[in-house]
Amino acid sequence: MAKKEKKVVVEKVVRETETDKIRKLDEATIEERIKELKQELFNLRFQAAVGKLENTAQLGKTKKQIARMKTVLTERERAALK
Repeated sequence: MAKKEKKVVVEKVVRETETDKIRKLDEATIEERIKELKQELFNLRFQAAVGKLENTAQLGKTKKQIARMKTVLTERERAALK
């Protein structure tokens, strides 16, 4: 008896990264969001200094979000120069 061959189809799930989401935004929106995140970072630092901050990881997450947005803006500036 011959064995039946099974064909396996694997669907790849593509997740949209944070950077991809940022790249879809226009420059004014990104700059506004950076201002909001800087204010949030200030508040988080203040809470940490007072001892009220419960989730200390939020500081790092906020810093990384700001860095991602600044990176996208820099990429756009450099692309415009070329």
